[in-house]
Amino acid sequence: MPLAPFTGVLGKKNAAHLLRRATFGGTKADIDAMSGLTASQATQQLFVSTADPLPPLDPATGKTWVDTLPVSGDSEEGDLQSFFIKWWLGMLAGTGIEPSQKLAFVTREKIVFLLHTHFTTIQETVNNSRALYFQNALFRKFAFDNEPDPLWNFKMLTKKVSLDNAMMVLLDGRLNVKGRPNENYAREFLELYTIGKGLPGYVPPSTIPGDYIYFTEQDVQAAARVLSGYDTDFTFLTIDEDTELPRVKIKGTGTVANQHDNDPKVFSERFGNTVITPDTTLLFGDKATEASMLDELDQLVEMVYAQQETVRNICRRIYRFYVYHEITQAIDNSIIADMANTFVANNFKLQPVIMELLQSQHFYDSATASVDDNNFGALIKSPLDLVLNTLSFFEYNLPDPQTEAEKFYEVTGKILESMKDQGMYFLNPYDVAGYDAYFQYPLYNRNWISANTLTQRYKFIYDNISIDKMEEIKIDIFPFIQQRFASVALNPDDLINELASYLLPMSQAGTEITVERLNYFKSQFFVIGKGLPQGPEAFWEFSWNNADTIPESKDDARGMLQYLLNAMLQSPEYQLF
Repeated sequence: MPLAPFTGVLGKKNAAHLLRRATFGGTKADIDAMSGLTASQATQQLFVSTADPLPPLDPATGKTWVDTLPVSGDSEEGDLQSFFIKWWLGMLAGTGIEPSQKLAFVTREKIVFLLHTHFTTIQETVNNSRALYFQNALFRKFAFDNEPDPLWNFKMLTKKVSLDNAMMVLLDGRLNVKGRPNENYAREFLELYTIGKGLPGYVPPSTIPGDYIYFTEQDVQAAARVLSGYDTDFTFLTIDEDTELPRVKIKGTGTVANQHDNDPKVFSERFGNTVITPDTTLLFGDKATEASMLDELDQLVEMVYAQQETVRNICRRIYRFYVYHEITQAIDNSIIADMANTFVANNFKLQPVIMELLQSQHFYDSATASVDDNNFGALIKSPLDLVLNTLSFFEYNLPDPQTEAEKFYEVTGKILESMKDQGMYFLNPYDVAGYDAYFQYPLYNRNWISANTLTQRYKFIYDNISIDKMEEIKIDIFPFIQQRFASVALNPDDLINELASYLLPMSQAGTEITVERLNYFKSQFFVIGKGLPQGPEAFWEFSWNNADTIPESKDDARGMLQYLLNAMLQSPEYQLF
């Protein structure tokens, strides 16, 4: 049955929760606008189709390089890879997108990022900017998949990823040939991308060597043989007829795929002892062809997706990304089971599952539960979420990647350096399974925090809102408060509570933060002025009212706001979403 829907209007707290999870957070105006909508209305707005982004530019030529063969004058390949990564960071921030379309655009980009965390790539291993770009474009084509074509779904994406040049390099698919199978991709195909090894923490250990409860070593070996005989095509001239994007080619001569294992592939009882054989009508005599190889891949994917556990495993990944990392047996048998039913009922389309989840009572239970509930302030922000949430709320716009390419790459490069210091080497996870926070049981997102990475989170905030710092990103707090919070600015308690209602996920309407937290933030607010005879509140009122006429200083209202926002944005609460 479908997940029970959330009823009534969202209100500010739930609207902020939705935007933090579905996008990378919104502006004050975005949250206010969403607060008057129902969950269904708000979610529909987030899933409006938008145009694909313009491709990245090479500043050496002023043109894109991704859809042309290399020419004299292009930047070095390593630089082009860097440009692509910086470009995608800009797209995740919605850079250059019309304000009316930005939330929907970023919603789609966050799903592209979800797909990247699932079908991982590692830039330093792939080492080809165009392969990285085309994989990214492939994910974007399937991020919003709720279109009339019933075959345009997550199952088709699984087939297309199996033929992707970047994936072929990452997991050594091009080394997988008849007589000398390479099982790397086949293993991850089963273990990570499709059926998995069950619900972590609840699967009994197998007593049979090579049996992983839902698949076996026999299945890995058989799948590897199905996937044998492909090669990368770094001319990018082999085009997939469905996606119209480049894909891999066959190893062979002409129409004959002479490196494909053409014998029957027998799977274990976990898959009903299925036998995958080539379609004789697609062979060239008795030799494999591209068509017969693609048909075998179809058979493999259809066999795996016929297993209920495949559907559940994918839905668990979605749930951990949007809701909470810990999935109990009870959640698995209720929420995950309902998500799986929706997934199957919608022919394995991803978008209906995500939309139903974001409209569900359960999704907002995690935002309205008591502070003792593990689902409340449930996830630790990734460095990507922390950075983009901050830039979004304070309305910082990156330089335009089309008209200011060099400046854009300079600024995004600084952001990526900070994210790496915070523990996220973007597009370069340390494991072929992806970033630890999205797959590694039992810590999951708690992997983001260590003594060193927490210090770097605080440094990012301090460096970019401090008056006397000259960083590439400069968030000017004072005019922001003047424009967005002027109505409550004179009263320190009201200002802190109002800011908390937008910035901190655990603040409640009417009682935004505890008295203890209010007093702490106020003590930081009053660092400047507390030693003056008139007291800090009177000093704040004077400084605020006269800020436009007295010389700018870090020892006036601007400095007081800097202390306050440093305290709030470096708080434990702000690390959560």
